[in-house]
Amino acid sequence: MAEETQKPAAETAAAAVAEEVVVVPAVAPPEKELPSAPEPEEAPEKPAAVAGEPAAAAAEEKKEAKAVEEEKVAEKIAESVSYKETNVYAELPEAHRKALDELKLLIQEALNKHELSAPPPPPPPPAPAAAAKEEEKPAEEEKKEVEEEKAEEKAPEKAPEAEPAAPAEECPKAEAEAPPPPPPAAEEKVEEAAAAAPPAEKMAVVVEEVVEKLRAEVDEDGAKTVEVDKETIVEVATSATVAEPEPVKEAEPAPEAAEPPKEEADATPPPPPEEVSIWGIPLLADEKSDVILLKFLRARDFKVKDAFVMIKNTVRWRKEFGIEAILEEELGTELDKVVFTHGFDTEGHPVCYNVYGEFQNKDLYQSAFADEEKRKKFLKWRIQFLEKSIRKLDFSPTGVCTIFQVNDLKNSPGPAKRELRQATSQALQLLQDNYPEFVAKQVFINVPWWYLVFNRMISPFLTQRTKSKFVVSRSTEILFKYIAPEQVPVQYGGLSREGEHEFTTADAATDFTVKPYSKHTIEFPVTEKCLLVWEVRVVGWDVVYGAEFVPSAEGAYTVIVQKTRKVAPADETIISETFKGGEAGKIVLTIDNQSSKKKKLLYRSKTKAYSD
Repeated sequence: MAEETQKPAAETAAAAVAEEVVVVPAVAPPEKELPSAPEPEEAPEKPAAVAGEPAAAAAEEKKEAKAVEEEKVAEKIAESVSYKETNVYAELPEAHRKALDELKLLIQEALNKHELSAPPPPPPPPAPAAAAKEEEKPAEEEKKEVEEEKAEEKAPEKAPEAEPAAPAEECPKAEAEAPPPPPPAAEEKVEEAAAAAPPAEKMAVVVEEVVEKLRAEVDEDGAKTVEVDKETIVEVATSATVAEPEPVKEAEPAPEAAEPPKEEADATPPPPPEEVSIWGIPLLADEKSDVILLKFLRARDFKVKDAFVMIKNTVRWRKEFGIEAILEEELGTELDKVVFTHGFDTEGHPVCYNVYGEFQNKDLYQSAFADEEKRKKFLKWRIQFLEKSIRKLDFSPTGVCTIFQVNDLKNSPGPAKRELRQATSQALQLLQDNYPEFVAKQVFINVPWWYLVFNRMISPFLTQRTKSKFVVSRSTEILFKYIAPEQVPVQYGGLSREGEHEFTTADAATDFTVKPYSKHTIEFPVTEKCLLVWEVRVVGWDVVYGAEFVPSAEGAYTVIVQKTRKVAPADETIISETFKGGEAGKIVLTIDNQSSKKKKLLYRSKTKAYSD
């Protein structure tokens, strides 16, 4: 297999003239060369023949240049603040190591007490019921106050009847000599209790007041007299017994009787610490556990208590949501084109694509968001997809444990769709609360005007760390800055296609930017008895393409492999061709960009031996 590299001499000439030549050696280098650094934006170089173009073309160029400049500024801002974080314990700052150790102690204590798996405390009673109770209490108090006022009003009228209570001190002596008569009226019992309790003057006043109230109630309702008499007797009796200081010590042996159960409880061994895992990784086990805990700490700015609360809430939510059961459910395949993973970025992160334009399909939109039940199913599907993706990550300290997110907003329904907005908001909230620090980069492509406005509104409220992860672009070419062309799906301008083809993601490709109004050539060397295969693509095409074979022998004729032709954007995505060589020479590809826009050129080749 031969891999292409650009000829140095040709590169030197490319800076001076509009026509460039790239020579691909016959022997492939052992490793893929990194793409060259992006060139600074230059004004399009127009030949003299096109100097008199209409003003509309000039305005369009200015608009395009301004848009490109804005994207460059956004990219520079994202790159200016770089957060390279390590998960290796020895490489962490001292403050971060201390926070990690403290968090592990809190988790160990919670595991010993089985606090992580315990259900959350019951919620407080609903507000309406509490309010109703509070309303009932003032009503009851008002009733009592009215009854007391009535009793006080009638008490002066009945007061003379209560005067005989004074000689009640002598009555108990006579009654003690005679056999006990049948129970007298309530008034007599109250008088006896009052006579037996010192001091006599104070208790007499109490008896007089009670008797007055009793008689007042008898006048209103005779049926309630007995109940009130009983309550009054109990109150007077207790007040009398409280006056005796000595009998209170009889209840002291109770604590001694309660001690044996405590000893028995202490004798039983405590239960073993519970085992809790997240994403298949135990919370306290090895270095992989530290990587999980560091995610929660970073999400809470290394505030240990906040990170611990987040972990507890996440563990409880996973249990309530039934994560382990959801992993085994069959939730259908109709949403497979909405969210999918494809390839890896240049740092090894798996790339996840979120294609919001798919919801322009009314049937798909209704099946996902028509009612609450369908929205719950969509949320379960999204969580299931994320859980399966996370379990494929490498949680070792030097492994890749984050995901590269690509959000395609082309033809997105936008914020006008209430059901989509609600489902997206709910999903984002769950992801923020329970899946911390799993995003390596958030790239938004094909962004419409409304998102640019939204992004400018929220940008001042984002931290620099969050801003460093966000990239916004109106095109798809920004993907090639982070993802190799052979890893980018064909629908986003790359070379990766489904099915069996001559090339796979293992075959590295080269990308090159063709300037406006310029021509670029690529050379593939050909040896005797070899079969040369190549793929070429220009993102957006709208260029002139041609291919020819130039023999090495002097005086030999050039062979046209592909006649030059204009390739429109909708003609074909990738041109794949082969050439069976019988003599040494080279294949020359020509890309002529006659437009006022830069063009992203992608190509790769391989050589196969053959026998007659």
